[in-house]
Amino acid sequence: MATLADVARRAGVSAATASRVINGSTKPVTDELRDRVMRAVEELHYVPNAHAQLLARADRIAVGVIVHDVSDPYFAEITRGLQRVATEHGRLCIICNSYRDPDRELAYVDLLRAQQVAAIVLTGSGYHDPRFTRLLNAKLRAYERAGGRVAVIGRHKHAGDAVMPGNEEGGYLAGAELYRLGHQRIGVVAGPKVLTTTTDRLAGLRRAAREFGQAIPPKRVVYANFDRDSAAVGTSALLDANPGLTAIAALNDAMAIGVLATLRSRDIAVPHDMSVIGFDDMPIAQDVVPPLTTIRLGMPELGMRAMALALGPPAADARVELLPAELVRRASTAPPAS
Repeated sequence: MATLADVARRAGVSAATASRVINGSTKPVTDELRDRVMRAVEELHYVPNAHAQLLARADRIAVGVIVHDVSDPYFAEITRGLQRVATEHGRLCIICNSYRDPDRELAYVDLLRAQQVAAIVLTGSGYHDPRFTRLLNAKLRAYERAGGRVAVIGRHKHAGDAVMPGNEEGGYLAGAELYRLGHQRIGVVAGPKVLTTTTDRLAGLRRAAREFGQAIPPKRVVYANFDRDSAAVGTSALLDANPGLTAIAALNDAMAIGVLATLRSRDIAVPHDMSVIGFDDMPIAQDVVPPLTTIRLGMPELGMRAMALALGPPAADARVELLPAELVRRASTAPPAS
């Protein structure tokens, strides 16, 4: 394998000059020397050292992305949008999975700062944890003071620019749709209590209930982990504790699939015996049986907007962009059976 010294020798230049050309240094090099070095690189099939390139360049080529879990379809779609914009800017994405562990998020911020990334994008719900919020903001502000850029998706009261999905609005749209259809006894399969996304979506559902002269008492809400399996278990508990439910709102589509599985196992027909509405409109929502009525947030656009903020021109004050929610009617909801 060819070395930098081999390239310099073939080109007839010093190793320092060869390094400046190959690693994109801003120090001036004549066109004639640059051509000789690049010709030697091609002839010797030389592969540059990525770490050396990072040290030599005045700009930073990598951006850090911290997600809860990229295997979750919600975060996979957001990450797709993030990477699309990063690629357009010639940037490399470093993806970090926190698995909803606040301490791991803090550690990743330190790690990405040490890697001198150009920007850090945090995607996913914030936590009802004042200590964590305080520590994270301190780390992000220190990173910004050192020249880094920060953008967050779906988080309240954090440093940096923000893209906020319409979580409360979406919860309202889901609830209003069920009440408009004539449902009164509605159960909810919610995400973890500690997440602000759960609180926002529940708040929207309860706003719709108040508007229609109804209520969603605590016994009609079960908390799961924003995944299919925990939602299936939670749905069983919800049905056992609340005979007579006619509709269930799941606060993401993965959990809605768990709801459908439990209803199917109990021979409860959807939507004839039970209406089900999801949230997020992940790609599989239109392919389940029956196709899932849900709330669309436009996950790729969330990612694209956040990365555009992180890599675009800075602003004097932190910016907040709102992405509205949209009701998508499919075949899993209908008026309650008379």
